Amino acid sequence: MSDALVPDTDLRARAEALLPDLAALRHDLHRIPEIGLDLPLTQARVLAALDELRAATGATLEVTTGTALSSVVAVLRGGRPGPAVLLRGDMDALPVTEDTGEPFTSEHPGAMHACGHDLHVAGLLGAARLLAERHEELPGSVVLMFQPGEEGPHGARVMLEEGVLDAAGERVVAAYAVHVVASMVPLQVVTARAGTAMAAADEMVVTVQGRGGHGSAPHRAADPVTVAAEIVLALQTAVTRQFDAHDPVVVSVGRIAAGTTDNVIPAQAHLEATVRTFSPHHRAVVAERLTRVVEHVALAHGLTADVDYRRGYPVTVNDAAEVDRLERVAAALGEQPFARAPHPVSGSEDFSYVLEQVPGVFAFVGATAPGLDPATAPYNHAPQARFDDSALPVSAAVLAGLALDRLAQG
Repeated sequence: MSDALVPDTDLRARAEALLPDLAALRHDLHRIPEIGLDLPLTQARVLAALDELRAATGATLEVTTGTALSSVVAVLRGGRPGPAVLLRGDMDALPVTEDTGEPFTSEHPGAMHACGHDLHVAGLLGAARLLAERHEELPGSVVLMFQPGEEGPHGARVMLEEGVLDAAGERVVAAYAVHVVASMVPLQVVTARAGTAMAAADEMVVTVQGRGGHGSAPHRAADPVTVAAEIVLALQTAVTRQFDAHDPVVVSVGRIAAGTTDNVIPAQAHLEATVRTFSPHHRAVVAERLTRVVEHVALAHGLTADVDYRRGYPVTVNDAAEVDRLERVAAALGEQPFARAPHPVSGSEDFSYVLEQVPGVFAFVGATAPGLDPATAPYNHAPQARFDDSALPVSAAVLAGLALDRLAQG
């Protein structure tokens, strides 16, 4: 559609003009961090911002809220026929006590926007404003997905179950999200990669069943502690010898618990591990292989082990054509730096559930605070993690640009 709206330098300039409003909104959200699926204060602030957007632009916005969680879905209707695309911003905070010294620091003890989700909400609302100002020429619809519960409770999956992909009355043809990072990526640089972008994250809980006894007479007991220690080492051998080094599996045992005192052999020992995989294939087979290792190590010593393998977020996979689109959009916006990420991130992300169903891209935006080095600044989730407001117009322009470019395709 040659006469359709396309992203250009004017879009980026308009996004920059929105920075004072977006920063003020972000600061408001940063003060009221909420955790999990129930975010009533955040939801209310988003709803108010959407009302303001509707009044300022005259755009048609169909707004609904979630049933099982405090989500917000807004469908922006364009003035011309066309497909629907989805833009997502997650809204929840972390159980972290803030130590940034920011003037807009958290007012909720023990809760902090340490992963930048306050910027995601403000950036998505900025993208909505950019698109709403062009709604009469917009060839299609844009679904705005304001999501609780990314930090663990599978909020994206719940929103999928509640029909977010079909909120416009038809299935969206593409989905886009950006994530700010407090370090690792230079300020305002956008980065993404085709294929695996982030790892899957599963949890393995192991209980080794032994027989308690006196520490001075281990031959009269069945010691689960030494077996648990051997299991930890055997798991590391398994992942380095049974899986391709170019498609790695990472197992980290983060918790070991057993016993109550030094001279009593306990009856049980417990292990908890995170399991990271970078391909759907390895994720599909790793549970059976690791369970076999655990059970057979225990059996070799005459003990038993119970394994509770818990599925977390899937692998986040970017569509190659959509990453090409992102690079093209960044160039069209003018001096917007873009870099292809050389390798996946070992963290996990529940936007992966969306990308399992529709093509799209999950990108990162550098947001290192002034005066800090991206190579050494505190990373996301740290109590000292700080994010620069100048990333907001980048996020807004990139999201709006992706939507415009995909809708122009028809």
